[in-house]
Amino acid sequence: MAKRRAFTSLVLRCPIRTGLLLVGLLLLSGVSSAQISPGPLARAHQSLNGSTNCTSCHKFGGQAALKCIDCHSEIGSRISAHKGLHATYHIPVGSSQECARCHSDHNGEDFPLIKWDTKTFDHKETGYLLEGKHAGVACNKCHNPSHISPQERPTIKEKDLNRTFLGVSTACATCHEDFHKGRLGPNCQSCHNFVDWKAINVGQFDHSKTRYPLTGLHAQVQCAKCHTNGPDGKPQYAGIPFSKCSDCHQDPHHGSFPQGCDSCHSTAGWKRISLQSVNQRFDHSKTKYPLEGKHATVDCAKCHANGDFKKPIPFQKCTDCHKDAHNGQFVKRKDGGECSSCHKVQGWKPSLFTVKDHASTDYPLQGGHARLECMQCHTPKGKDTLYKVKFARCTDCHADRHANQFAAAPYFNACDKCHNLEGYKPSTFSLAKHKQTRFVLTGGHVAVTCAECHKESAEFQPKPTAIYRWKDLNCTSCHNDPHKGQFQERMEQLRADKTPAGCEACHNTKSWRELSAFDHSKTKFPLLGAHRATACIDCHKPPNLETKLINVDFKAAPTLCEDCHEDIHGKQFAKGETTPCADCHNSAKWRPSLFDHEKRTAFPLRGAHQNVRCADCHKLTKIVADKTVLFYKPTPKDCAACHGANVPVAGSKKSGP
Repeated sequence: MAKRRAFTSLVLRCPIRTGLLLVGLLLLSGVSSAQISPGPLARAHQSLNGSTNCTSCHKFGGQAALKCIDCHSEIGSRISAHKGLHATYHIPVGSSQECARCHSDHNGEDFPLIKWDTKTFDHKETGYLLEGKHAGVACNKCHNPSHISPQERPTIKEKDLNRTFLGVSTACATCHEDFHKGRLGPNCQSCHNFVDWKAINVGQFDHSKTRYPLTGLHAQVQCAKCHTNGPDGKPQYAGIPFSKCSDCHQDPHHGSFPQGCDSCHSTAGWKRISLQSVNQRFDHSKTKYPLEGKHATVDCAKCHANGDFKKPIPFQKCTDCHKDAHNGQFVKRKDGGECSSCHKVQGWKPSLFTVKDHASTDYPLQGGHARLECMQCHTPKGKDTLYKVKFARCTDCHADRHANQFAAAPYFNACDKCHNLEGYKPSTFSLAKHKQTRFVLTGGHVAVTCAECHKESAEFQPKPTAIYRWKDLNCTSCHNDPHKGQFQERMEQLRADKTPAGCEACHNTKSWRELSAFDHSKTKFPLLGAHRATACIDCHKPPNLETKLINVDFKAAPTLCEDCHEDIHGKQFAKGETTPCADCHNSAKWRPSLFDHEKRTAFPLRGAHQNVRCADCHKLTKIVADKTVLFYKPTPKDCAACHGANVPVAGSKKSGP
């Protein structure tokens, strides 16, 4: 567990190198990526557990990168807009690398991803300083679902809005009731402050707080125009009549209209007639064409040209008044392209044409297409927007994201060979389909994720694209040669199919450590006898006390016994400074020795001596270079030296041959 936490800590401190670390571990240990995990995910990310989901959060290729804002887009959008808490951390727009500094994962299901201390939190870091009486207010007084605006709700991914601090506007009316009902505008701070609500800011006189708020053009009138001098020669501010327009303005109609001026006019302008007031006098709903939706706001003269209200106006079809905004693209429909089949009088947008209606066309919307906005296929260009679009091939709408790597047979850029309408990812290209390619996945390759081989390459322009087709399918297309060309000649040898053997001259896809293909008998040093059971690393020594063969110079391996084996005889048989082991031993076995006592010594073994064991004569030991070795020479030759006084007399029955 301690090692796992250490590994997790390493990954979280350096997420950019995570992908390189995983790939390196695979190359060095021969273990598939499916067996490597820095630790279980937190409870919020449990659905992403497992190595097959690594790319949901990590982007590999070149340097590894986190993809947090791909899911947490509400945070990414606030960073882009330079607002909110995360924007104050100076996180680069579009980056997820800094997320791991505060929200570390792979520490177990119960590990808290968010550590929040409301007692020490400085609200100023959010961009909104809590001043005055705001400073003592509990967090949930402002941060609760009732204060989140309808416009912000769709952007928040958290389903339980009680658990989010996003979406609350800084406007006073978000939390406080507007006692002025909007009459004084949305900016409460123009009159109030955070310390005392009743302490009004001293400033310019606000006429809207009087019994006669100034609206429209009245707001531009100079004070003296209405507040004329009274009998005392001073401007009058009280007792000025204002209940009727005629209190200030002359009647240009000379009493022709008994109703007040405001029945047709407003303070916005004398010439701008109020449709609402006109409708109060004339009920259009009692005609053959009631005014509904947007029609209720249309100026009378738009339909009744020249003020002629008695001239009949056609209204059976929308096109009686409106031009065909789609340039006749729908005239062949059963209704002749009638606007009301897709639109309503409440507004041109949104269209009433739904996914269900689309099923009656030549291209029913299925899968991910059913979730698209209309404008994603029917690009808005005003009256030139096309609704009759090509759809026979995926590439009629979608760009080729593979840089024409699948343009030739057998794919011909048919996206549905590898994808479906549910989504571009994951691909439907399976292991079974991979068997039909030039590179069949076997052994350890079966457990490798697609992204580990099919990485983005800058050779594709203008945008880097993942490689799916290689001219050379040798191992070195993906793997670095750890032996730095030591076996280049062997790798270039052709197999039965006339292709270079490559790394498979020694290795196979089942396991990198499996070297059954390597034939040591074809080298300058065939392995014979006991050498066949010797581990490679015992002869091919790694540098710097390493424990793996990655950096070994295989050409520098010794070929003489004495280069590997220690002289256990203390140089008693040395020739010069070297003791040639092969003079007495071979690689089949160390014992018995091949030493020829007849030719190499001055004491030939004859008669009964032929059957005497070496140890019966060579018993003495001596210390050579701080080591105790068996004493071979000089060895006494006199009989008495071994037999003492019991030396048999020549010619007796006990004497030897």
